[in-house]
Amino acid sequence: MVDVFHRNFFIAGPAGRLEALLWTVSNPSPNLAALVCHPHPLFGGTMHNKVVYQAAKTFHRFGIPVLRFNFRGAGLSEGVHDRGRGELDDVRAALDFLAREYPARPLLLAGFSFGSWVGLRVGCEDARVAGLIGLGIPVNASNFDYLRSCFKPKLFVQGGNDQFGSRHSVEKLFAGLPEPKDLVFVDAVDHFFAGHLESVGDAIGVWLGRHFPQAKSSPPSE
Repeated sequence: MVDVFHRNFFIAGPAGRLEALLWTVSNPSPNLAALVCHPHPLFGGTMHNKVVYQAAKTFHRFGIPVLRFNFRGAGLSEGVHDRGRGELDDVRAALDFLAREYPARPLLLAGFSFGSWVGLRVGCEDARVAGLIGLGIPVNASNFDYLRSCFKPKLFVQGGNDQFGSRHSVEKLFAGLPEPKDLVFVDAVDHFFAGHLESVGDAIGVWLGRHFPQAKSSPPSE
């Protein structure tokens, strides 16, 4: 069982303070650390979103400390929404914090919806990030072509009826991406995985076991 230690604090961001929450683990030298980015703040997205929480809970069950934060203008974070431009620097600031907390540790980056579009772009470029997870990637109206030059392990989990990322659009993008890559569709659910959040966690767990065997699953603490 993984003990949970919550730390609520602020990260110094490029547009002001960013509200953050870190779940640490009892192991003072974990093998990995993870960042999870939340969905669109103009539509109510925050670090407390249910899909974001499920991803964080899964990472933590594998003994991985997890950082969540609110993008500029969301929750108690300062600044104003910047349509995905300034938010790239918010992600960089969060990764910088995580790398200081866990130096020389490989980092994992997951994002849901808007958080995947912004977060995975930074994660592809940042050498400290070893693996990427896109949840509900909004490919219908957002450009994910940057993934075509990303050779890091990548997992995509998508609702079969996602209204912002259709099966056809996701499969078309996925076919053009370099290995290693994994794609999981959760059938008969929409963008928010309502009623099937456990399937998101299961997909992440399988992927971690395949690509990051140093992560060890523990029985859930709930």
